Amino acid sequence: MHCFKRCFFLFASFTITALIHAQDNTVNTIPLTDMSAFRPQAGNWRVVGDVTMDPTVDIHEHHAEVPVDTGKKKKKTKKFPAPEQPKAVTFRQGTGILLNMNDDVKKDNLVSVFEHGDIELMLEVMVPKGSNSGIYLQGRYEVQLFDSWGVRNPTFTDIGGIFRNWETEKGKIYMGKAPSTNPAKAPGLWQKIKISFRAPKFNSRGEKIANARFVSVELNGVRIHDNIEVPLPTGGPIENNEKPTGPLLIQGDHGPVALRNIQYRPMHETKFSLSDIAYKTYYGNFKTISDFTSLKPAESGSIPELTCEVLNNENAYGIAYTGNISVPQDGTYQFQLVYSGGGRLIINHEQLQDFQRPDGFQRDISSITLKAGTYPFEIYNFKDASWMPPRLGLFVQSTNTYTQALHAFNSLPPDDNPVSPIYLYVGREPRLLRAFLDFKGDTKQRLTHTIGVGDPGGTHYIYDLKSGNLVCLWRGEFIDATPMWHDRGDGSFRPRGAVQYLFNNQPLAFLASRNELFPVIGSEVVAEENDHRGKGYEIEESSGRPVFQYTYQGLVVEDKIYPDDNNRSITHEVIIKNRGTKPGLYYKLGEGPSVIELENGYFAVNDKQYYIKLIGATTPIIRDVNGQKELIVAVENTLKYTIIW
Repeated sequence: MHCFKRCFFLFASFTITALIHAQDNTVNTIPLTDMSAFRPQAGNWRVVGDVTMDPTVDIHEHHAEVPVDTGKKKKKTKKFPAPEQPKAVTFRQGTGILLNMNDDVKKDNLVSVFEHGDIELMLEVMVPKGSNSGIYLQGRYEVQLFDSWGVRNPTFTDIGGIFRNWETEKGKIYMGKAPSTNPAKAPGLWQKIKISFRAPKFNSRGEKIANARFVSVELNGVRIHDNIEVPLPTGGPIENNEKPTGPLLIQGDHGPVALRNIQYRPMHETKFSLSDIAYKTYYGNFKTISDFTSLKPAESGSIPELTCEVLNNENAYGIAYTGNISVPQDGTYQFQLVYSGGGRLIINHEQLQDFQRPDGFQRDISSITLKAGTYPFEIYNFKDASWMPPRLGLFVQSTNTYTQALHAFNSLPPDDNPVSPIYLYVGREPRLLRAFLDFKGDTKQRLTHTIGVGDPGGTHYIYDLKSGNLVCLWRGEFIDATPMWHDRGDGSFRPRGAVQYLFNNQPLAFLASRNELFPVIGSEVVAEENDHRGKGYEIEESSGRPVFQYTYQGLVVEDKIYPDDNNRSITHEVIIKNRGTKPGLYYKLGEGPSVIELENGYFAVNDKQYYIKLIGATTPIIRDVNGQKELIVAVENTLKYTIIW
């Protein structure tokens, strides 16, 4: 019973979000095998196989010639070319990545061959230090691309910002829209962007009747815009007018930028409707639908909208609806029935959903293929759970139509949360909270001995006390403790922000060879006395931060983890005592599909998702393990490295 009370909050909180993200499986991919998907350009754009951007080199840096004194009197100092410096951008031939390398002569924008109206656009972007670009929907409405790493108070010029226009006439000026938060990554790392865009609408006379609108914009999995209208084209459009369709434009004259995995879904406005809606209500402590369908109803009638507001009781009820649904065109449609209690959905005599418990909160999604026409529907709902209010909603969408609500607004208000979220904030001192963590959001990878550490500067992390491992880090707000503290809870918390997960399990181990696997600490394993054993932590008096401690095969280990002064990175110090002379002690720094060593001592890890930089003379090793790359290093007494993301 208590589990369903908790689930009600979680499901209600994310109902609309889940619908927006549901069924993303039908997309068009722009093939980056050549430049045929784009209009001709000056040559600054090309398709490459790999790109690397040095996070320490600003694209605006220019190195002057070096003056050298020859020692000869009355002669000018001789100048020699500056020593070769690291390049901001390097690339390898191949396919799969779109790269702009503009200069003073070649600096064209890139314009797609295809044109679009309403669209969902997904892509990954990489920006070098100091660079600037932008994505123009329909060639007219810009979402900014910019090196905004570490910016505390973003403006419309930062990555994800909706740019301003250059109008001067009163009533036409639009000053842009800053992202609500800044989940930007460091230069040279891949960042994910998802844009849901609705084009301006025009009547039969060509008059605009609706402005362009960004339904949503996400950066690295974090929603940064919601329902933003743009009244006119933003600065630098392909044409300073508005049309029903237009091409995708990527800015190419402001600096280098790389993109990959460019996918889109053309979206369409489609109008579904319900008609001839009838209802019957029943009251009692029903456990299944069959408990009430054969009874005489307490009330019955017809209603213009699907709603649960016809109920006279807040609890211990059953209700049955019948009616017709009109489908405007042939297609496969996803129906989502959202309700408190139990429920069933039948369309065209086909049962799509069935949940026979009185104390649930469901948001089931099912698909059905229908031709254009009108079909009968049946909905059954019952509830016997006093802590939940009556709620009922029906949504429909296809892979190329926006989600449409088919119920009355008050039957399932979009922001209706019966329980306020329980957020933890960090004050002037670091804040600690122990809980479970679902690694990468996966309940099958639940870690049961984790502790969240929030820093006043806004850089936070979670540490696994069981394995002695730093498992994830992020910037922004601290922790959502609702899953743990609402009602009886399930003991878990969630980071708030764009979380960078690292890896799971024990990072320190004696290995017989450089190719031996690191040990795995299972959820039910009891460590032997000479194996890994967590010893908790002490609070460092000077900083208020925890220093974690554990033992491993006679070693005493301390872990210190702290952000840099700008809260852009985290430094990890591993201090090993009682080292002894046993050889083969290694530490795992990172893992992923790829680990690449850069010229500046950085290592780009997990397909360029984050960087590792060692502090000191230690040389790490990149090795292959079960189809993955691992970055490991031999350890003696201390290890110090920085994680940059």
